[in-house]
Amino acid sequence: MAGEEMADDTTRGELTTRILAMPADTNPAGDIFGGWVMSQMDIAGGLAANQAAHGRVVMVAVDAMHFIRPVKVGDVLCVYTELGKVGHTSMKVHVEAWALRALSNVREKVIHAQFTYVAVDADGKPRSVRG
Repeated sequence: MAGEEMADDTTRGELTTRILAMPADTNPAGDIFGGWVMSQMDIAGGLAANQAAHGRVVMVAVDAMHFIRPVKVGDVLCVYTELGKVGHTSMKVHVEAWALRALSNVREKVIHAQFTYVAVDADGKPRSVRG
């Protein structure tokens, strides 16, 4: 499986966000915290779900998250999203994070995940995704 991950160089979905990884986001080993990357992926996934639901959404589950490679300071984190299964109030969003490596212009997939979002009304109660 890891070999398949390494050979994968095709993004899935559309580019939703880009952000520069900064020194303040690192762990003691100098890698960017996985939680920081996950939060960037949640922002992108939430944007995609928000557009699909035409309104407010909340993340209710991380169905799967696979860390493939570390993100380093100076990398540009590019997050791609693809809407998956849409239910009555919920939707699944496939999210991929790719690192555009600093100074080399090499692009590598670093994490892929599946998030579930629920459309909610102004009171935070589930509502139909379709309006």
